Amino acid sequence: MKVISFGVLLFALWALLSGYFSPLLLSLGAISVALTLYLANRMNVIDHESYPLHLYSKFPLFFAYIMREIVIANIDVVKEILKIGSKGISPQVIKLPLPQQTDLGRAIYANSITLTPGTVTVELDKNFVTVHALTKEGADELLSGEMSVMIPDQLADK
Repeated sequence: MKVISFGVLLFALWALLSGYFSPLLLSLGAISVALTLYLANRMNVIDHESYPLHLYSKFPLFFAYIMREIVIANIDVVKEILKIGSKGISPQVIKLPLPQQTDLGRAIYANSITLTPGTVTVELDKNFVTVHALTKEGADELLSGEMSVMIPDQLADK
């Protein structure tokens, strides 16, 4: 099932990016997608983490959440730079537990932290993520665990 849905996705992407819909080019595109699927399946690179279909339903909510967090963090960083109601920069290095059970969940969490202005993921291991935060408030927000809960994780859903 994963191979078929991956093939449909690859072909749709190929058609969208090429912009050509003549029968010859569509058939050549289908042949190239079939060859790619054959090779990928034979190399066993299509696994449960490389193509997580069941996480797609959670993506819109996560996307809205991370965009809101990025905007809020941008405003906070600008306030710190311009010293508008700022309490001063107080850099923090904190170690956060990783409740995500898969490598994909851990990577999404670490990258989400780095995407948010004022925080950078310094180190990621199996059980913890080390983060540098620009302010104590930013560190406290990460320690609250709100972002961690919003990260879609495959094994938590099963």
